[in-house]
Amino acid sequence: MLSLGSGGGKSAKPSFVSYVTPEEINSEKDTPKEEKHPDLLPGEVVFCSASTVLKLTQDELSQRGTFGTLLCTNFRVSFISDEETGEETAPLFKNKLYGENDIPLSCVDNIYGGYEDKRKLVTGSQVKNKYPSKIIIHCKDLRVFQFALTFCKEEDAKRIFQGIVHHCLEPKSLKNIFAFSFCENTAFPEMQMQQRTMMFDSAEDWAQDLKRTKGSCRLVTENANFGLSPNLPQYFIVPESVSEADMTLFQGKGLPIWCWSHHSGCALFKTSNLPLQQEDNVPQSYMEKMLTAVAHNYLYSVKTEDLSDTLPTVQDIQLSYSKFKQFFFIDSTTDFWVSDMKWFSSLDNCGWLDIIRQCLQKAMEVVECLEKENNNVLIMEDGGSDLCCVISSLAQLMLDSYYRTLQGFQSLVQKEWVAGGHNFLDRCNQLHLKDKENVSPVFLLFLECVWQLLQQYGPAFQFSETYLTVLSDSIHVPVFSTFLFNSQHHRASILRADSSHSQRGTLNCPTVWDWSVQFDCKAQQLFINPLYAEKPKLDKSMRRPHRPKHQRQLSLPSATFKTPPKKGFFKDETDSLKKILRVKRISRWMLSPDSPQPSSTSREFYEAWQRKPLDYHGLLLPCLDGPAVRIWMQRYLRWIQEVQIFGGGLVTVLSKVSDLLDEVQELQRQLDRHSSSLTSNHQRPRPRPISAETDSRLSVLLSSSFPFTTLKNNWSYKPAIPTGLLQSLMNSGNLADTEDDDQESLVRA
Repeated sequence: MLSLGSGGGKSAKPSFVSYVTPEEINSEKDTPKEEKHPDLLPGEVVFCSASTVLKLTQDELSQRGTFGTLLCTNFRVSFISDEETGEETAPLFKNKLYGENDIPLSCVDNIYGGYEDKRKLVTGSQVKNKYPSKIIIHCKDLRVFQFALTFCKEEDAKRIFQGIVHHCLEPKSLKNIFAFSFCENTAFPEMQMQQRTMMFDSAEDWAQDLKRTKGSCRLVTENANFGLSPNLPQYFIVPESVSEADMTLFQGKGLPIWCWSHHSGCALFKTSNLPLQQEDNVPQSYMEKMLTAVAHNYLYSVKTEDLSDTLPTVQDIQLSYSKFKQFFFIDSTTDFWVSDMKWFSSLDNCGWLDIIRQCLQKAMEVVECLEKENNNVLIMEDGGSDLCCVISSLAQLMLDSYYRTLQGFQSLVQKEWVAGGHNFLDRCNQLHLKDKENVSPVFLLFLECVWQLLQQYGPAFQFSETYLTVLSDSIHVPVFSTFLFNSQHHRASILRADSSHSQRGTLNCPTVWDWSVQFDCKAQQLFINPLYAEKPKLDKSMRRPHRPKHQRQLSLPSATFKTPPKKGFFKDETDSLKKILRVKRISRWMLSPDSPQPSSTSREFYEAWQRKPLDYHGLLLPCLDGPAVRIWMQRYLRWIQEVQIFGGGLVTVLSKVSDLLDEVQELQRQLDRHSSSLTSNHQRPRPRPISAETDSRLSVLLSSSFPFTTLKNNWSYKPAIPTGLLQSLMNSGNLADTEDDDQESLVRA
């Protein structure tokens, strides 16, 4: 089981939680409560509220918790405790937009009603004339809230229940998203960043990225006003021989869009599939022309991969994740311990971790074609904006260390996902539409894969696990333009239409990369990985050793001959495009039948790379063997108190390393000042002592879910197996008789 340690000692009872005994319920019910409202954001409006609501704890199925006011606004569902909260209990990592008892409307996943001893899934048709005694809200960030309405007035209880269900579950128009009223009443300054995140909404950003990678393609600016096609970005890059007429023929479908160029000269492209072959064979001849254009990019060599044939569909991804996330929605500690013995096998049966492994495997095959075989690669799928975004982004992360920096990673998301036309609005279901076929956590799947790389090669990434977790949470905060639209054309048309009714001109919605909207500077420091191995800077006075241009240190040597890939993965160059066309192989070096055909697999490619010294700024390949693909603990287990390590865990180690890094940097600054002062007046400056703030940080008792929850703020006891359940487990015999293997009952860490 998840026996992650018990350390930390006895914790103090938090001041904001009141424990209600049955004898006190009647007196609490009779005492009139004054409704409280939170500090509303600009443009936020309260729709309905109810006082004397009991927010239940998860430690048992008992009536214990905190009384307060429950309300629903156009931005969130919020609970305001009747207890006074002192500054000493304030969380260490506070979001400016919403608190720990707030749920953004877009973050609500499902709502259940508690009717006596039964729990029923709530739909819009069930709220007209009745209300449950308890509301259970499951959030997309995996929090679980339980509110008892037993002590409210009947009219207030019915109104708050109907209001929450209506505003959280019923379909709405895009203009009703809170971002429009919030941004209409808020002025956002330009992002204050040391290095600017490239937004890829200008020709300059695309030209800069093409120049950085030494690509040999051409920049297209004719679609700045979407005159060529609304399906294409405003600016993009294509092979040199693609004409303007080619871009308009199929509204952007089948057009190879440049993603990244390798130092050898080959490049990665992506495209969306054309419709099925027609009688006039126009799609076939068009694709032949596009493939020839890609092949001319470098040495007349190209390999294609139809991701729709080899990876799960977006519906498969949604189905798998829906099963997977249910194991982290814990309504009570009893439910948690009951599910424990079959936990690992149940997770494995969901297939979510296997989908992550498949995506990493496919990205590694793309890397092999670029790095080892020096082939152009064209990946494609039906829409060209889901799995193409996942695989192209992962391949660039493995190949290019720039994208492992904070600003580089944000620029990568802007290029491949935002400018690339990923349907964020539909896939994240921001409007709560009933069409479930369009809903799928594709972007979360990408973040999952990035986390796997991060936990395997931590020093290679400038950003931290906390950064990825917060980014996954921000998807469901209805404020940022990054996740509100399906394409650049969609965003431009909506904001342009909205500005015609606004006196302020074009609506200025912040991007998610403007982290100051959510967090102060101190909290943003947790986004930086203290173990990041920065690239050493060469002394300009030292002569640089001779090295070929753009030669990465750990690039594998190219094979003497072009080696055919594994059957069932990359097709042999372009000899097969299912359902679309059939063309001959395009290659300058055609091997004769008598030529040797050396076999090569991704496993051999990985093992050859692994035998070389690890360079955190060179090529990175993921390990995909069994235990190497792990569960993203911080995201999925942070709200479950039973699995937390009190005062221990990796988070505490990183916190200590971060503190030491601050001290080292401060000592370095003092040495610099000392050196400059010696040259001026030969006086030694007094060293600055460690501040009380730093000293207090070293002594803070953290849990393994920090910075999202802390032991001090949330838990008043050490979690233990409920007495009744413990007795039944002891009487049930040897745990080895259960369905799981012995190894599945080991520590879940």
